[in-house]
Amino acid sequence: MRLAILDSDSGFVRVLIKRAGDLGWQYRRLEAAPRMEDLVAMRVNALVVDLALLGPGAWEFLERVAGALPGLGIMVCTGRSTVSQRVRGLRAGADDWVTKPCHPEEVLARVEAVVRRRKRASARVETGPLVAGELEIRADQFQAFARGSSVDLTRREFEVLQLLAQAKGKVLQREEIYQAVWGYTMAHGDRSVDVFVRKVRQKLEKASPTWGYIHTHFGVGYRFEPEQREGTAAGTTLDTAAPAPVAPDDRTPLDDESATLLAP
Repeated sequence: MRLAILDSDSGFVRVLIKRAGDLGWQYRRLEAAPRMEDLVAMRVNALVVDLALLGPGAWEFLERVAGALPGLGIMVCTGRSTVSQRVRGLRAGADDWVTKPCHPEEVLARVEAVVRRRKRASARVETGPLVAGELEIRADQFQAFARGSSVDLTRREFEVLQLLAQAKGKVLQREEIYQAVWGYTMAHGDRSVDVFVRKVRQKLEKASPTWGYIHTHFGVGYRFEPEQREGTAAGTTLDTAAPAPVAPDDRTPLDDESATLLAP
């Protein structure tokens, strides 16, 4: 494991790198945001970053890192924040968010979980796109396309869709989905899976309105099965196809509405 740590909290970083060293990890400590080419050259598996260190430029930094290194696990570990700030960070490209004070062991465990997800996603890239109905799911772009247009999924939304699609009609329990996508056990009452499935379903319905893809099994979980809606022809089965043209990145850039992060 190769870890980069962008944090000015010397006490926290000292303990974190000691624990990482005990695990046999390699690490790089950074005290300022690196240039993208330098970060790429480090060939790290994950980045732990305190956004308070970056000030108002934190959101742009997250977007640039996630765009330049789609296989990099990004863990935000920072002080006080609002719900809107955490949501904004996760949508910008962070894989997880931990609020200080926190235990270094938990941070490293979450980093491991994030990296496992990245490796699983990378391993699936070689299988080619997955085609279902009007949908083409491309692991190499972390995106799905309907009739040639991007569905505009976030990375976490894509992971949920890909997991369901690869189950090929099998019902996946909410706990299974959470464990596979988030990387750790789902807490009692956590509705994250339901929220993300709803978001994915809404985007799919907008992009491919004559097809239904994700089906709810109440009290159990979800099943992916492409079915044309009533009045249209019979559905198709899952298959692989030749890669489609790369769609432009049409994600909406982050606005400047959120307040600056408060230092711990």
